Amino acid sequence: MSSAGPGSPLAQPLKPPSAGRILAYLGLVLLGAVTGAAGALVQSAWFPGGLLLALAGAAGLFLGGARAMGNRGGAVAGAAGWVVMIVLLTTSRPEGDFMFAAGGGSYAFLLGGMALAVICATVGPGRQPDDGDARRGK
Repeated sequence: MSSAGPGSPLAQPLKPPSAGRILAYLGLVLLGAVTGAAGALVQSAWFPGGLLLALAGAAGLFLGGARAMGNRGGAVAGAAGWVVMIVLLTTSRPEGDFMFAAGGGSYAFLLGGMALAVICATVGPGRQPDDGDARRGK
């Protein structure tokens, strides 16, 4: 049984994120909201090509956010903005207006986007120690 020494990354205190990193995460949340709104409009306009385009855009945002930030938080930030916008667009207004019709394409966009968010957040790069003594990927 080995114990983590004082130089181990597990024993180090967490560092607060920098202001630039916080702005990048907020930018990903905003980009996720824009991607969700655009996908909601495109997926029903040009079915089935629009659905595939909307899901490809969401997957690109989630995976690109994870790669750009170097951790899974980038995918989660984009997915959070996407989900918030989708939830806001699914609620009906007092006048009876709504963005999503009760059809297969809308459900495929909602469920497919959520599945893509989970997949990209899972596949995204994990946190690796900074020192060269660690055994990465072994």
